[in-house]
Amino acid sequence: MFKLLKSLYNHKNIYMRKIALITGITGQDGAYLAKFLKGKNYRVIGTYTGHKPNLFRLKKLNISKKIILKKMNINSSIQILKILKRYNFDEIYNLAAQSYVDKSFENPINTNKVNALGALYLLEAIKKRDKKIKFYQASSSEMFGNSKNIFQSEKTKFEPQSPYAISKLFAHYITRHYRETYNIFAVSGILFNHESPLRDENFVSSKIIKGLIDFKKNKGKTIELGNINIKRDWGYSKEYVVQMWKMLQTKKPGDYVIATGKSHSLKELIDISTNYLNIKAKWKGKGINLKLVNIPDNRIIIRINKKYFRPNDIYSTKGNISKAKKFLKWKPKTSFKKLIKILINDKIKE
Repeated sequence: MFKLLKSLYNHKNIYMRKIALITGITGQDGAYLAKFLKGKNYRVIGTYTGHKPNLFRLKKLNISKKIILKKMNINSSIQILKILKRYNFDEIYNLAAQSYVDKSFENPINTNKVNALGALYLLEAIKKRDKKIKFYQASSSEMFGNSKNIFQSEKTKFEPQSPYAISKLFAHYITRHYRETYNIFAVSGILFNHESPLRDENFVSSKIIKGLIDFKKNKGKTIELGNINIKRDWGYSKEYVVQMWKMLQTKKPGDYVIATGKSHSLKELIDISTNYLNIKAKWKGKGINLKLVNIPDNRIIIRINKKYFRPNDIYSTKGNISKAKKFLKWKPKTSFKKLIKILINDKIKE
């Protein structure tokens, strides 16, 4: 009798579980979000593009076999509707993106197909299939551009400086449009820069840390960078994905800035990293001739190269997190210095 009741309870539980779709699940945020939702007993379905998904992040978090992976073209209404008909989704998190700002200058058409039109295809599918599905759109602090405001909030004027930022702004506004026009529970998280051990090595933070560790091991080449005086509001991806979920649990849908409220330069990131790695170094020169030199043998660790300067680069970002503090109880736990230590310790283990 007990076994029968337990079986019926478990069977009932399967159908009571919430079901979430995560586009871009193989990325940094997608993997952390999937891990978090599994901890909340969600059934998680993730989509990918290409011939074979890159599962290294999901494997690193030990969840690759705990989720359902589906190949889906985010620009295909037929494929989207097919998945929506197969699963009764409670929530959709749109994290799929061409996420490199520099590459968006090289390929603005593809960037907008994925980032802008992808969000539109998903929202239109929700409107047609089931308007009760809650939708999260991954917006970006890049939309603010070189804002005149010291702090950027949900009400700050957008001044995008790249095809990437423009594509994200379209997705941001179309999400608001579907919320207001079709009464869909659709929110946008305006996330500022966030890092983790799952970050792709093509991003500058990972490039710097990997390069410094390689230098420490006497097997690295000189690291070439662009403008190291740019300042960013850096946070921890693992913490930020929790706020994505919280946005969909609020009574009323809206947009939220998720950041730390503090800004740091790339030069600070380098200095903290070299100090933590016990690399004895000093800066020499000015401007384009600035170099970081290893004191014991005068080897050049870092040099500036003009080819890594972005067109219309953003000088500084800093988020106003008042709204998220009030409604999501958001409070960043990981300091900039601690975040760098997390990144370095993980990279050293590889």
